[in-house]
Amino acid sequence: MLILVPPSEGKTAPATGAPLELDALSHPGLAPVRTAVLEALEALSSGDEEHALAELHLGPRSREDLQANLALRTAPAAPASAVYTGVLFDRLGLGTLPPAARRRAEDHVLIVSALWGVLRPSDRIPAYRCPAGARLPGMQSARRTWAAPLRDALPTDQLVVDLRSGPYRELWRGPADAPTVLVGVVRERAGKRTVVSHDAKATRGEIARALLRDRGIWSGRETPQRVARRIEAAGWTVELEPAKQAGTFELTVVERGD
Repeated sequence: MLILVPPSEGKTAPATGAPLELDALSHPGLAPVRTAVLEALEALSSGDEEHALAELHLGPRSREDLQANLALRTAPAAPASAVYTGVLFDRLGLGTLPPAARRRAEDHVLIVSALWGVLRPSDRIPAYRCPAGARLPGMQSARRTWAAPLRDALPTDQLVVDLRSGPYRELWRGPADAPTVLVGVVRERAGKRTVVSHDAKATRGEIARALLRDRGIWSGRETPQRVARRIEAAGWTVELEPAKQAGTFELTVVERGD
């Protein structure tokens, strides 16, 4: 089973450490695409400042992020699990997992990124800014750039629990020969349901943590139904139903409002 998570916009820049080594990242076959995207990001960040800020979804007070993009090859790098510090990663708490769960995370958690393609938690990276929707000079969209390379690099026969948001789901739609479980979050109040956006990141991080700590889910053949039962056993109310795309299931976490 693979657990897919998005990168976080919030990042902690490493203060010390050796710089990025592209060839040392997991899935080394992605190195040529990573290099091309990195060069395009550098070109964008060194060009017209207002254009770069807009493409990277940054405000006028975030110019330091452009400078970080220009220092990606020389800035200190650290494990992705320490660099990504958004809500999902805060609730996932990779660094505070018990040893066995931490080993599972390294083997089964994949961080899907518009810059790196895919990372494991221990892959060492610098802080950067490159959202999935950014248009990089000389490059196709992130979806077109990464679809084929990730299809070739990632397993086709492992069930996927997909905790990514929409733009990052487009980069890789999941395995061809195994189910994908898309996890969404809704809030129910007075019989009406609304989709949860920001707070869903916290719930998804908590679900990933619960699955990594759950020895039972890793001891048998994983199915969407079994994943749903284990998440339910961890304390959530869930609904599982087939999605429109063949082999894909939607698992909805229902949070009750006051």
